[in-house]
Amino acid sequence: MNVAYHLQKLGVPVAMISATGDDADGDDLRQFMQQLQLDTTFVQRDPDHETGKVYARLAATNEMQYEIVRPVAWDYIQPSPGLQAIAKTPGYLVFGSLASRNEVSRETLFSLLDGGRTLVLDINLRPPHFEQELVELLLHHCQILKINEAELALIGDWLGFPASMEERARAFSREYNIPTIIVTLGDKGAALLTDSEFYLHSGYKVTVADTIGSGDAFLAGFLYNRILNTPPAITLAYACALGALVASYHGGCPAYDPNEVIALMNK
Repeated sequence: MNVAYHLQKLGVPVAMISATGDDADGDDLRQFMQQLQLDTTFVQRDPDHETGKVYARLAATNEMQYEIVRPVAWDYIQPSPGLQAIAKTPGYLVFGSLASRNEVSRETLFSLLDGGRTLVLDINLRPPHFEQELVELLLHHCQILKINEAELALIGDWLGFPASMEERARAFSREYNIPTIIVTLGDKGAALLTDSEFYLHSGYKVTVADTIGSGDAFLAGFLYNRILNTPPAITLAYACALGALVASYHGGCPAYDPNEVIALMNK
């Protein structure tokens, strides 16, 4: 939802595929999404499971730690003709490992991955909601991978990849045939491997309110520029700036002016 919000704010039309419970939290969430002008056509209502909840707390490193309740409605996203139809239209499909933790949503997700859209995997590993076999299966189904430094190290260690970040990213690209890999580095910026070229950006300095959703904002900024065919180095810089800007606000969907992103880049 955070990625969808920032893309929508940047003028990119999006739709969410998810599910809420048939409960007050689900009603509130739908109302909130509509206030954000997000298309909820494909947000299903599940009468048997409650709306998803995540409890977040700030660790000493300024990184967020999450307790993700299970099972919840988005574990039971059902296949539908409408989903199959939209998967076959041009564009991007953004997904992560959490949507695969339950067999029902996992089967629905995999039914959408051969529709022809550019597949964007925000791997988003949250213990204990993943296992190696599934992670590797997801890696085989993307053209763009967003992964953080710790996730790159973890999966790379599984497979015995080189220790160097650049060489490890290149090993991922070869092993899973992923042409574009983004490695987020927290307050140290991000790296990008695309078309066999490696780019590094040291990030932007802001006063951090919280880091909830900053990685999602980063991804939205990256995809926004990718759609515009912006050169890779500028695409990476913009993504870093939007991620940093959102970290300076509270919450994952703060109100901000996109011109603030350009202003931060020009500081």
